[in-house]
Amino acid sequence: MIFSNGILLVGMAALMAGIGALFPTTREVFLLSAFFAGLIGGLVSLAVSHRVSDFRRLHTFLLTGTIWITGATAGALPLWLWQLSPSDAFFEAMSGITTTGSTVMTGLDTTAPGILLWRAVLQWLGGVGFIVTGIAFLPILRVGGMQLFRTESSERGEKEMASAARFAGATVWIYLSLTGLCALVYATGGMSPFEAVAHALTTVSTGGYSTSDASFGHFESAFLQWSGTLFMIAGSLPFAWYIKGLNRRVFRSEQVRGILIFFALTIALLTLWRVATAQTPVMETLRLVAFNVVSVVTTTGYATTDYTTWGPVAVVVFFALTAVGGCTGSTSGGAKIMRWIILFRMIRIQIGTIQSPSAIMKARYEGRPVERDVTSGVSTFFFLYFMTVGLLAVGLGLYGLDFETSVSGALTAVANVGPGVGNTIGPAGNFATLPDGAKLLLCFGMYVGRLEMLTVYVLLTAAFWREVA
Repeated sequence: MIFSNGILLVGMAALMAGIGALFPTTREVFLLSAFFAGLIGGLVSLAVSHRVSDFRRLHTFLLTGTIWITGATAGALPLWLWQLSPSDAFFEAMSGITTTGSTVMTGLDTTAPGILLWRAVLQWLGGVGFIVTGIAFLPILRVGGMQLFRTESSERGEKEMASAARFAGATVWIYLSLTGLCALVYATGGMSPFEAVAHALTTVSTGGYSTSDASFGHFESAFLQWSGTLFMIAGSLPFAWYIKGLNRRVFRSEQVRGILIFFALTIALLTLWRVATAQTPVMETLRLVAFNVVSVVTTTGYATTDYTTWGPVAVVVFFALTAVGGCTGSTSGGAKIMRWIILFRMIRIQIGTIQSPSAIMKARYEGRPVERDVTSGVSTFFFLYFMTVGLLAVGLGLYGLDFETSVSGALTAVANVGPGVGNTIGPAGNFATLPDGAKLLLCFGMYVGRLEMLTVYVLLTAAFWREVA
């Protein structure tokens, strides 16, 4: 567990050194950061590499929980040595590694390219890291009903792949391929090579960091915006679904079908409403609505326009979309479409049971009955999800933030979306003006939301530490 954190530090130090070598303007910053991260990581790895410990299931909670803190802390080093304050650097790095996309930085159009690339790399690492976490760890830990994900992907994947290593290798290969293809498409559409790479890293990872203060709206090309929409959707689909399709040409997945139908209905209705009320051109409206709806639902957080200026209806809709999330086993954050499907079926069965007490009903997913431990996990997840949002909102309110900023800030942090609503942290603003204490609260929200609540909350109980000891 400690060894894994040390290896992570060494790996991040190598990336820092590589960026330092590429960009002379920030070379000293990255090489110094690489030295400190590599030194600490190397010493930690050497100190514990000879120890053989009994790695138990409870240790997986510790590994999953600590590795994201380590990644965010190491990721903050270059940002701090560059010019950000410690709290701002940690906020930016935590937002990056959790692929949230909230930012405290302004003047991105003139920011050193090495810093911009580092932010993008953090999100790309966080994206692939969460795919591994979602496929390998959360189902084992039975977090939030994630054990159900094995019935959709892992059981079949294990039969198709000779080993877990090959399965992970296939996942990384698909992730790299999507990123490379996205960069190529962006470059073809008119982005510079640097912009294409940076935005590809943050599109497929559904992270949302941009190289411009105007976010993706900096690129007015319809081709680029439609391309971004498609690649955000690609990043929000289960990577095990890609593997299953490539190996068996079987593309059936209830959550994939569910999210695509959800996209189609939401985009169509919001487009029709916008055209009817604002008399805007149909194709332009469709493009703007599709991009921003997909960006929020997939928790990417790009923006091509300030949709909060569309009126109260749009504000409410986009606020609600923040809580949806992409597919389980993807780079997306949020509650996940699989859990929403199960929750609505549980509600439907509960209503049916009230109407017909003698009827025997059971929720089904992918044609199989959903077991009680799964429904219990989903219910617990949603309770903790909205409890966390509520408590964070109260905490932010104590720092003097208004209701809109407090509630939307809490939700966007826990859902790992990026922008909230309102003038301060909406698509046209950022988080720079928030007090340091509020930023640290939001960091906790990003962290807890990315690790799906229970993984972190288990670590906060005395019973856990007694058992580990």
